[in-house]
Amino acid sequence: MKLELGKITIKDIQFAEKSEIKDGVLYVSKDDLREVALSEEKIKAADFEVAKPGESVRITPVKDVVEPRIKIEGRGGVFPGFVSGVDTVGSGKTLALKGMAVVTTGPIVNFQEGVIDMSGPGADYTPFSKTLNLCVICEPYENVEKHQYESALRMVGLKLAAHIAELAKDLQPEESTVYETPDLLEGMKAYPELPRVAYVQMLQSQGLLHDTYVYGVDAKKILPTILYPTESMDGAILSGNCVSACDKNPTYIHENNPIVEDLFAQHGKTINFVAHVITNENVFLADKERSSNQTAKLCKMLGLDGVIISEEGFGNPDTDLIMNCKKIEAEGIKTVVVTDEYAGRDGKSQSLADADQAADALVSGGNANELVRLPKLDKVIGTMEYISKIAGSSDKALQEDGSIEVELQVITGATSEVGFNKLSAR
Repeated sequence: MKLELGKITIKDIQFAEKSEIKDGVLYVSKDDLREVALSEEKIKAADFEVAKPGESVRITPVKDVVEPRIKIEGRGGVFPGFVSGVDTVGSGKTLALKGMAVVTTGPIVNFQEGVIDMSGPGADYTPFSKTLNLCVICEPYENVEKHQYESALRMVGLKLAAHIAELAKDLQPEESTVYETPDLLEGMKAYPELPRVAYVQMLQSQGLLHDTYVYGVDAKKILPTILYPTESMDGAILSGNCVSACDKNPTYIHENNPIVEDLFAQHGKTINFVAHVITNENVFLADKERSSNQTAKLCKMLGLDGVIISEEGFGNPDTDLIMNCKKIEAEGIKTVVVTDEYAGRDGKSQSLADADQAADALVSGGNANELVRLPKLDKVIGTMEYISKIAGSSDKALQEDGSIEVELQVITGATSEVGFNKLSAR
């Protein structure tokens, strides 16, 4: 599988009568955007705001973040199973609009949505304070169930990202990177002197509002599966969950998974990057056993020497993480675990809900329980009505001066378990 990913940098976003990209500026018509958003029948109203790096702006509650991409050559289209059909993606040519994102928000009223601060101390913890954010604020019709609203809002974000990316289809990318993975048989013969390495990515799939989608299929319904690493770059994996904001993987992070990109960078140099294995995180013990057994089996079948395992979420999924680690190590394959920690506000509690001697190589994305004070900002996109209900907050979070005292949990991407941040711990 060979994918050429072209990059077009967006330097600014402005509202205009006509939607177009000109001289690096994205001009968008609110009428055009609203027509796309209201194509979802559960959505009653939609409004749009632009949040730029350095502005005194807070976006909350954040549902998803999506990078606009368009496939201009090759099979299928972006966001398969939702916006496009279900053809296998990950080959040909794709354009990505860099430096910007579509951010979905509104009266979601779920306890595990997030906060993005565009300035102040909170901005240091979220990668999305560095992007130009086209925010869509959606209001559902009355009597729409929460899960129906979540589904509609997710579709609005994906449709808008695809719509915006269409504006770039005739533009020439400023730079392009080619990512290529040989077929398994070819890969077996390549670089015999280098260790064979795969990436095992755990996808949040613990039930209603805790879902991740693969080609439109809820990940809790899958057995562990081998992907070409480039498939996620075309949106084959999409976020649909409301786990704690600090370590959920928005769709943007799936599109730009740094573990995948770093393994590609080392392919043929220090390692032979063989495959991307996806597995799920389930609630019941039998499901955890089944998925971890199958994951270890696939790793053995691939003849691997080493595996990087990343988690999504915490608590219950820690069991899945340790099961995967133990069973892969038992096959004689070295593992490195990438996760974050919930070690208490003082950092003295056990970091994971489960542990084992096999998990002796771990990369930390930071302590999600760390307490931070975020100052009052001049503008809120969305609503502060639910700030005390977000995981990592409390009914005492809002201070008299308008600041909020919360855990890093509330900040989108703060302790990313794929390393899409700068925070760690020792």
